[in-house]
Amino acid sequence: MTPTRDQALAMLRAMIRIRRLEERCAEDYVAAKIRGFLHVYIGEEAVAAGVIPALRPTDAVVGTYREHGHALLRGIPAEAIMAEMYGKAGGCSHGRGGSMHLFSREHRFFGGNAIVAGGLPIGVGLALADKMRATGAVTCVFFGDGAVAEGEFHESMNLASLWRLPVLFVCENNRYAMGTALEREHAEPELHKKAAVHRIGAELVDGMDVVAVSDAASQAVERVRETGAPWFLECATYRFRAHSMFDPELYRTKAEVAAWRERDPIATFARRMDGVVTAADLAAIETAAADEIVKACAFAEASPLEPVEDLLRDVRAS
Repeated sequence: MTPTRDQALAMLRAMIRIRRLEERCAEDYVAAKIRGFLHVYIGEEAVAAGVIPALRPTDAVVGTYREHGHALLRGIPAEAIMAEMYGKAGGCSHGRGGSMHLFSREHRFFGGNAIVAGGLPIGVGLALADKMRATGAVTCVFFGDGAVAEGEFHESMNLASLWRLPVLFVCENNRYAMGTALEREHAEPELHKKAAVHRIGAELVDGMDVVAVSDAASQAVERVRETGAPWFLECATYRFRAHSMFDPELYRTKAEVAAWRERDPIATFARRMDGVVTAADLAAIETAAADEIVKACAFAEASPLEPVEDLLRDVRAS
């Protein structure tokens, strides 16, 4: 499709909000305000910005450990996300989960997951529950290329196909998993082809093109909703930063990263929409995003730590 002005502004707003949130997270990690592991989504924004708007509020979303952008676009307030990053009680998981475990029942966002491929069976379970309740909801599960090498991937695909469950499997293929090149990890590097083994339809899309992702995702979501059967969408994308803040990034060249940066999904889309979207529009989006992040960080700073006496709350022992 050719985006209208309003659609173009919405896509740019979504990607820029994610980019500025992630840049601030990286800064705050260096400043030791965020602890543990941190995996930023910089470079991959077009995937979330293309897929999540295609979903309804009643649909379910399961993220990966690189899920900040998914959570933000799903509607979890930036304040709740940043407070969670800071480990504060005002976070969406009350400060107990941190970067990799953002969660909101209200938004039907069923978490990031620190285990590679760990979200796939959760997504299948959610879809099964929705099918049994006849809610008409679709479950969208995000995962990376590394997850496709895990047993849970095939187990989940098999059950989704066998039980005809309404799941949209979205593979964010950034080519390196943690630090292993795609061709070194997969005998079949065209990951969407693996879906055929489970009799699931699949499509490969340019994950650096927000319009292409949006078109493919919209069609895929409606197909899943109408048929009740799963679908596999592979988004070819690239992360501009290291796998995590601890990653020395010795497995790819600076020249390769620079070449992919030339395809920055925000900059290329802005150039494509030149004349439809003005410099003033972009400036206004940037200002709004900056204000949102400043307010979110102020909220996170002011949010208290969880009281020690509450630490056993929601803890179960068998």
